[in-house]
Amino acid sequence: MNETTSARAHAADAAALTARLLNGDRAALARVVTRLERDAQAAREFDALLAPHGGRAYTVGITGAPGAGKSTLVGGLLSTALAQNQRVAVLALDPVSPLTHGAILGDRLRMEAAAADDRVFVRSMSADAHGGGLSVITPLAIRALDAAGWPWIVVETVGVGQTELDIVEAAATTVVVLNPGWGDEVQSVKAGLMEVADIFVINKCDRDGAAQTRGDLERLIGQSKPARWTPLIIDTIANQGRGIAELWQAIGTHRRFQESSNLLLERRKRFLVLALRGLAQQAVNQRMERFSASPEFAAMLGRLASGDESLHEAAAQLLAQALKD
Repeated sequence: MNETTSARAHAADAAALTARLLNGDRAALARVVTRLERDAQAAREFDALLAPHGGRAYTVGITGAPGAGKSTLVGGLLSTALAQNQRVAVLALDPVSPLTHGAILGDRLRMEAAAADDRVFVRSMSADAHGGGLSVITPLAIRALDAAGWPWIVVETVGVGQTELDIVEAAATTVVVLNPGWGDEVQSVKAGLMEVADIFVINKCDRDGAAQTRGDLERLIGQSKPARWTPLIIDTIANQGRGIAELWQAIGTHRRFQESSNLLLERRKRFLVLALRGLAQQAVNQRMERFSASPEFAAMLGRLASGDESLHEAAAQLLAQALKD
């Protein structure tokens, strides 16, 4: 099979899988997400095929420090949504294994009971190590779920810190999960989480320090600059199912607020900016890696080492090489 024939076969396969996905075929959706993760050319093909079919889903981001109980919370949200006959897809972003470089599938195991229902689709994906907590492929996977007709998409991140704030760009509603006695986490809130969170969840609120944590949050919310939306605070004990219904109601309240104030379109545009930035950055990084193996790059390093060229001059040349066709 020559290169042209192979390309046509791949394009035909992508078109057939997309047609099945659009028709509600769960197996096709799973295969498409797998191809998005593993095959850059396939990702281009599916992106073009799926682009006209999105824009209907509502995305909820669940983030917070590791161990805060995010996965248990998501499992509870799934049960609550099912009780209201809602259909929900979940992308659980897992840390990349240093040994296998694959996703650790703990989130899927914790959500197993709800995931057995046909109205739920759960997929674990590797989180990217670029610092934002979201894989470059995550926006493409969200678009695939949207095109497949899932009205609610929940994205659970690995964790959150001062630089791991991409979820706010991907989600229409961002839920930040904290535990009582948060200690140093207050610094993260001051550094950026106040701008990220639409809803704060104090999980494991039966523990000591819950009232102090709520008081700290209320004080920080009161000190933050005025905004059209004031973050809500919900107390939960996720492993007992307490407060989950209230959290689902709060998500609905935030959604209705955005729809009534025309903010939802703004959020969706931020999502598109995230997707574009990630793909462009990925392309530039790949081209830089290729250039770093060239004689020209070795010569550049020599000039840097001898002091004949500055770092800024070299960086400008490196970027110019990366942006060449």
